[in-house]
Amino acid sequence: MRFHSLRHLLLAFVAVLALAACHNKDKDQQEAAKPGGDTPEAAIQQSIDLIKANDFAGFWKHALPPAEYATLRADWTRPKPEQQPITDEDRAKFAENLRQFTEVDAETKLYAQFKPKLAQMQLQYKDQLPIMIGIVQQIAKTGIDQDKQMGDTQKQQARDVLGVLAPWAQQVPWFDQDKAKQAVGTVVTTARKLGLKSADDTRKLDFDSAMQKYAIGFTGVKQLLGIYGLSVDDSLNSAKVTPMESKDGHARVKIDYTLLGKPLSTEYALVQQDGRWYSEDMLRHVHEAHARLLAPAPSASTPAPAASAAIATKM
Repeated sequence: MRFHSLRHLLLAFVAVLALAACHNKDKDQQEAAKPGGDTPEAAIQQSIDLIKANDFAGFWKHALPPAEYATLRADWTRPKPEQQPITDEDRAKFAENLRQFTEVDAETKLYAQFKPKLAQMQLQYKDQLPIMIGIVQQIAKTGIDQDKQMGDTQKQQARDVLGVLAPWAQQVPWFDQDKAKQAVGTVVTTARKLGLKSADDTRKLDFDSAMQKYAIGFTGVKQLLGIYGLSVDDSLNSAKVTPMESKDGHARVKIDYTLLGKPLSTEYALVQQDGRWYSEDMLRHVHEAHARLLAPAPSASTPAPAASAAIATKM
C-alpha cells in the first residue's frame, strides 16, 4: 500500500514538472513571438537567441516595433538610390561563377584549380602575411578612430575586437591544403543551397526569401570560419546580458562574451515603445534607410552640392 502511494506521489511529482516545463516552454515561445522585450536585457537576449537559431526573419520581427517592421518589409523591394544597375558583364560574371560553384563535382574541380595556386601563394606570402595583416590592422584602427558615427565607447569596443582578430589571422594556417579543401567544399555546398539562378535574382528577392538566403549564407560563413578555428557559435553561446541603467524609457545593457577565448564586452542602448524595449541603433537605421528611399532624386537642373560650392567660389 505504501509502495503504491509512493509511486503515485512520484508520478504526480513528475507530471507537475512536465506541466511546468510545458508551461515555461509555451511562455518562452509566446514571448519570442512578441516584438521587443519586456525588459532591456530580455530584448537583447532574445535577439542573440534568434541569431543563434539562424532565424533572421524572426530576428527582425522581434527587433523592431510592428510599424517599423512593416516599413522594413515594404521597403525591401524598393529600388535603392545608391544601387548601380546590373550590366550584361555583371550577369555574365555571375553566371560563370555560379556555374563553377554549382556544377557536378564542383568541389573536386575547384580544388584542383586552387591547389597549385595555394602552393604558389604559400611560397610568396608565408613570411609576409603577418606583416600584411598588421598593416591592415593599423589601417582599420585609423578608420575606427576617424569614424564620426561611432561614439568613444563603440570605438574602443571595435578596437578590442580588432585586437583579438588580428593576432588570430596572423597565426591561421591559411595555406593548409586540407583546410583549403574543406573550405572549398563548404563554399560549394552553400552556393548550391542558396539556389540563385542569375544576378537579377539577387535584386528580386522579397523579404522572406532574402531572410532564408541570409540564414543559409550565415551558416556557410560560420562553417568556413570554424575550419580555421573561429567558432561564432561559441561566442554567441558565451554571451551574458547584464542591465546597466534604465530611466525615463531609455536603458543600457552590457554584453560580456568571449571571442577566440578572449573576454570582451559591448554595450547597447535601448528605448521603450508601447511597453516593449528595442535597440536605439536598429530603430535609427530603419528610419534613416526609409528616409533615403523616399528622398526625391536630384533633378538634372539642380547642381550637386559640390558643383554648387564650386560655382559659388568662382562667382
